[in-house]
Amino acid sequence: MILFKLIYESFLFAVNALVVNKVRTLLSLLGITIGIFSIISVFTVFDSLEYAIKSEINSLGNNVLFIQKWPWAMGGDYPWWKYYQRPEAKISEMDELLKRTSTVESAAFMVSVTRNVYHGNNNMENVPVVAVSQDYDKVMPFELQAGRYFTPIESHGGKNIAIIGADIAQNLYQGLDPLGQSIKVFGRKLVVIGVIKKQGQDVFGSSKDNWIIVPVNYARNLLDFNNIGTTIMVMAKPHISNEQMMDELTGIMRSIRKLSPAADDNFALNETDIISKGFDQLFGVIAMVGWFIGGFSLLVGGFGIANIMFVSVKERTNQIGIQKSLGAKNYFILLQFLFESIFLSLMGGLVGLLIVFALTIVVSSVFSFTLTLTLANIMLGILVSAFIGLISGFVPAWTASRLNPVDAMRSNF
Repeated sequence: MILFKLIYESFLFAVNALVVNKVRTLLSLLGITIGIFSIISVFTVFDSLEYAIKSEINSLGNNVLFIQKWPWAMGGDYPWWKYYQRPEAKISEMDELLKRTSTVESAAFMVSVTRNVYHGNNNMENVPVVAVSQDYDKVMPFELQAGRYFTPIESHGGKNIAIIGADIAQNLYQGLDPLGQSIKVFGRKLVVIGVIKKQGQDVFGSSKDNWIIVPVNYARNLLDFNNIGTTIMVMAKPHISNEQMMDELTGIMRSIRKLSPAADDNFALNETDIISKGFDQLFGVIAMVGWFIGGFSLLVGGFGIANIMFVSVKERTNQIGIQKSLGAKNYFILLQFLFESIFLSLMGGLVGLLIVFALTIVVSSVFSFTLTLTLANIMLGILVSAFIGLISGFVPAWTASRLNPVDAMRSNF
């Protein structure tokens, strides 16, 4: 009960400091407010960005490996000269891999080029034309708003058919039903059998809304796959880890390409974890920058809190003497001023958090990017504010607790 009473009285003293000395206290707390705002706003922006990026990365499949010519890398030196003479992945290699593997559930071949597309008098330039094998929708699922996916017979036979994105449907057909209509790509006509559900751009600026998906056996008659970046995507069976699948695929691919035991791999097995780790490092650096920026404001705010507390101790010296003469212990006086300092710092921190919260509402309503002030960042702001109050108020509180009661009561301040 004594502790709760002490906390309550300290809170009242903190409120009284705000009420009696509004300008002085508000200016002193401004440093805490700006510091917490700087740190938490940086963390909020990049936590939201990190969540969006990782969501997009995870949409590629965290149990999917990409067999390609070039290995993925996030920064650092990239010895491209080691890789440029490697062969591209081939459809025949995917077929052979599926015969030998025991860890792969599904596999798909993909190659992408950009072309101009036409329908009547309407056209679009530099549209991604993505050629895929039959099981692409199993490895990289997507929703159709109309129509259907390729049948196995259509895929293997290389039929002149296409699935188009929502933007393609809107811009070329302008409100008309595109299903069954023709679209001209590679100088040839394709029949539209499906429309991809509108997705919007991801954080990397890409979208299937402007894609045209065609059977890979159709595109292989028109494109030289040996000179275009090709990819074999493989999805693991349930309860098979990426490490297990990678170990098996390394052996299979080396066997398919007849590499000697001493020869280096001439292929790359890429996984989304590489991208995630690269962004983790990036966000770690950004977090340090956020602490650095906000740290200066918190330092100034800490000095402001200390100044308020020193003035508060001097103004209440006579009161401290009376409390001690009535039996108040040193720790009681120490805790009383420490709690007051913490409450003052928390007030400044809470204002900073409110500003960040208002910022998230404004940004989320104006832009398509969603900002979220997480509970973890709220707790971080509160804890940092309390810590600054504790550190800033310790010396004034210690000074107050060591006052001689007789000398303190004689004070005329």
